[in-house]
Amino acid sequence: MNGRYECGGGSFIMGLVIGAAIGLGVGLLYAPRPGKETREMLKEKAEEVKEKTAVVAEKVKETVAEVKKKAQEKIEKLKEPGQSAA
Repeated sequence: MNGRYECGGGSFIMGLVIGAAIGLGVGLLYAPRPGKETREMLKEKAEEVKEKTAVVAEKVKETVAEVKKKAQEKIEKLKEPGQSAA
């Protein structure tokens, strides 16, 4: 498999979360609600996005750590005389 696809969908998910947050924010700003209600709703949604982003960030860190470990293992195998990385 091509190396750039091995990291998983972390960047896609991050983009999805950011896009959803922006869309939600714009939608709430144009919703016909009183200002106080809109601010409260924005505050709640911002907290939800923050939590989801933390989860995605943790998954991305784990994926990067796994890829790094696999790469280091392959490098070590290449350093051994007569060994193949495949």
